[in-house]
Amino acid sequence: MLAGGASAAEVNLYTTRELGLIRPLLDAYTAKTGVKVNTAFVEKGLAERVAAEGARSNADVLMTVDVGNLIELVDKGLTQPVRSATLEDAVPAALRDPAGHWFALSMRARVLYADKHLADLKTATYESLADPMWKGKICLRAGQHPYNTALIAAYITRHGAEKAEGWLRGLKANLARKAAGGDRDVARDIAADICEVGLANSYYVGLMRSGRGGPDQKAWGEAIKVVLPTFEDGGTHVNVSGAALAKSAPNRDEAVRLLEYLVSDEAQAIYAKSDYEYPVKVGASVDLMLAELGTLTIDKTPLVEIARNRKAASLLVDKVGFDN
Repeated sequence: MLAGGASAAEVNLYTTRELGLIRPLLDAYTAKTGVKVNTAFVEKGLAERVAAEGARSNADVLMTVDVGNLIELVDKGLTQPVRSATLEDAVPAALRDPAGHWFALSMRARVLYADKHLADLKTATYESLADPMWKGKICLRAGQHPYNTALIAAYITRHGAEKAEGWLRGLKANLARKAAGGDRDVARDIAADICEVGLANSYYVGLMRSGRGGPDQKAWGEAIKVVLPTFEDGGTHVNVSGAALAKSAPNRDEAVRLLEYLVSDEAQAIYAKSDYEYPVKVGASVDLMLAELGTLTIDKTPLVEIARNRKAASLLVDKVGFDN
């Protein structure tokens, strides 16, 4: 629980990110600066909680695992702009709010997990996953999960709602099982010969293959190969974790300093090594496990446009009964 009236040597972080994933970053920041980072894990309803707390909120920094959730915070008037040369120099313009209300901190790619014995599968497009050749061969987590609604929203942004609906119906027809579970379950089911391919986030590959999830997950990670799919005439879809400065931040200066630290060379290296995520800072090192996946060419569809289509994507998932 966060302590009220935190001193200048403290900063309060509300986060939808699992604390275990960001603890190395926060511990490093405290060791470097002496500033204590109080954390509140808010798995769901972050915007609703901050809105309910109003001006009494202790929140200084709001961190999410999805750009759509960042934009929701902005749209609900729960953030304030930050003007910082450090942040603006480190984070490419396409990965931050033009008015300074949010900044991406790390990236993850929506990649294709595939049976390692599929030797001929070296490239793929997202569009091709609706081809009948994959009938009964695809595993996915729920379409309503933010990782998948973001991808569907990107498809809508690129191709329009009508073509996206046709693609989603084709993708559903190709499922080997009900869309459910998590991204690591995609690798598990490929290892168990339930399916041949599936979409999942890139960082889970490192988490599995490193053995951090235990011997079972290590075996799942080793049972798959990874293909970096692209949109036709485009690149690989990425989503971001990011953060914003809370509108009523009681420790504004400390909050900005924390944000600036999170895009530093040190912090970006920690993101890469502890979470197996892609850094947002140009030139920052990528963990070897990610580098081995190949060169990431990021799709240029603006994240803001994708986020605006999230609701349409969610409605489309229900319309085609994707999760039924």
